[in-house]
Amino acid sequence: MSSDDVASESSASSSTSPAADSVAGTGAETDATRTDARTTVAHSRALLGVLAISVLALGIRLVDLGGRIFHWDEGRVGYWILRYHDSGYHVYRPIVHGPFLPIVNDWLFALAPASDFLARFPVALVGGLLPLGAWLFRERLSNVEVLAFAGILALNPLLVYYSRFMRNDVLVAAFALFCLGFVVRGFDTGKLRYAFPAAASLALGFTAKENALVYVLCFLGAGALLLDHRLLKATARGEGASRVVFGAWPAAVRRRVRNHGETPRDGALRVGGTILGSMVVFLAVFVFFYAPRPDLWQALGDPSRLPGVLEAGSVGAFERFLDTWAGGSHQDHAYLPYLHDMLETLVYGAPAVLGFTLVGVVVDRYGFQTGGTYRELVAFATYWGLASLAGYPIATDIQAPWAAVHVVLPLAIPAAVGVAFVFESARDALSSDDAVSVGLAALVVLASFGGVAVANVEYFNSTSNEDRQVLQWAQPENDLKETMQLASAVAENNEGTDVLYFARPAPNDPDREVFWVRDESEMLTPPPPGGTHWHDRLPLPWYTELYGMQTASTSPETPAGEALADAPPVVITREFSREEAEAHLDGYVAYEHDWRLRSEHVVVFVDRDALDAAGVSANATAE
Repeated sequence: MSSDDVASESSASSSTSPAADSVAGTGAETDATRTDARTTVAHSRALLGVLAISVLALGIRLVDLGGRIFHWDEGRVGYWILRYHDSGYHVYRPIVHGPFLPIVNDWLFALAPASDFLARFPVALVGGLLPLGAWLFRERLSNVEVLAFAGILALNPLLVYYSRFMRNDVLVAAFALFCLGFVVRGFDTGKLRYAFPAAASLALGFTAKENALVYVLCFLGAGALLLDHRLLKATARGEGASRVVFGAWPAAVRRRVRNHGETPRDGALRVGGTILGSMVVFLAVFVFFYAPRPDLWQALGDPSRLPGVLEAGSVGAFERFLDTWAGGSHQDHAYLPYLHDMLETLVYGAPAVLGFTLVGVVVDRYGFQTGGTYRELVAFATYWGLASLAGYPIATDIQAPWAAVHVVLPLAIPAAVGVAFVFESARDALSSDDAVSVGLAALVVLASFGGVAVANVEYFNSTSNEDRQVLQWAQPENDLKETMQLASAVAENNEGTDVLYFARPAPNDPDREVFWVRDESEMLTPPPPGGTHWHDRLPLPWYTELYGMQTASTSPETPAGEALADAPPVVITREFSREEAEAHLDGYVAYEHDWRLRSEHVVVFVDRDALDAAGVSANATAE
């Protein structure tokens, strides 16, 4: 019996017995208390489940985090982080995205020696904590859906792989989700304080990568569609504009004003103060990360320099962003190949999310779980996901699987609804002894979970061309990392130049002088000299800098005999100039490795005598 039914019985019997009202009232209170207790217990169990899922997610992301060799992009960003750590000089460069990783990793490298593991740790940590964001939507999703949402964020192969990758995409995705979650939580509770963590999360998203702006646009677009739905429904109900736009939030705020004894003016001032305070939080986080170093620290000791630093960390950073990404040519490419690449990545990296999203959209849209009404959060996430799928092939400048992360994240919400629907259907079928339905549901869940597990195992630290649909193509093979460790051991006993890049023009592009940099000392501050010539070395500059090796390169015009006459213990070249170098490197051991996923190779020559002197034997990868 519900508490409302008990209250009615109490009212009806009050005329015959004064005690009856007391008894009935006690019964109503007891039923309501039991209902609240059951809800509290269910929420507590769901919260424990979300915490357990996040612990699992952290474990998956941290185990052997440094096992895969750095990708080209990781090497590029990582090198300049090392240079910043040594020199203290850092300015925002839009082409390498936001300053979050350089700033945070600089702090980490002050606590422990730099390594592949430590460089990737901030992304792995944020990616592992991402499932906690599901808890912020507990008023809009059932407990089962919250757990399913957290599980998808923890186990999706794309989210796992790129959480183990020193790149900004998982960071901006996570910060954007937490921003949205805090906003939703504020609407659900009527508590203004959620504006502050929402503002901080959004600011951190902007410090990670510029496509945080795309998230804001997607949020506004999806919100506009929901507003349109509300306006259409409101015409039949004659509701007020504030109710249509903000739902129950103004009423919740008014209740809090009454409960705290505030006047309407006090409440308006508190709302205005919250808006102003959240803007200050956003700007403080944004400027702190974007302000150039060491200018920021110098300005703290000389306040007269502070306005210039604040301008550089705000308006100046935004202008740099516009010049590179809005006014540049990074989006001048065909649309369909990029869309095809995105869809291919989703099919290989998130098939379960796609399947359950379709189920979730259907069952929620047509009210199979909600008595005939769809939920706005599910519709919002669906619009957001579709906009991302259509928009990122335009917004991105290269064909890269990591862009699919921004599609998987929003689709995880309707997918969670789909997972919960299958689970609850199986539970209902089990209670009614419907063996066929139970078997079908179990088959779907096991197949999906098995597919996710197999994919995560397959992509775990993979550098194989067979996984190119999920891996970005500029990925060397893992054995190259072992060879660079051999080179490091040799360099410890060497004086002068340790590594010589034997530079030669690319056969298919004579103007591209692979590996050559005229003056290595110019690598102390960005941008790098030589354009693509230096970038052709990546990710090796990360390892040569990490291991403290001195580098040099030969001029492409210099004859091989002259260039290699007095070669250092390590010489690096491309496969197309291997024979030319090998003829002049007697006594060197050659290690040839896959350089990219597209049949490119790099050759590392190491002096055998230097290996013996270092007490290191040539390993099995030598050719």
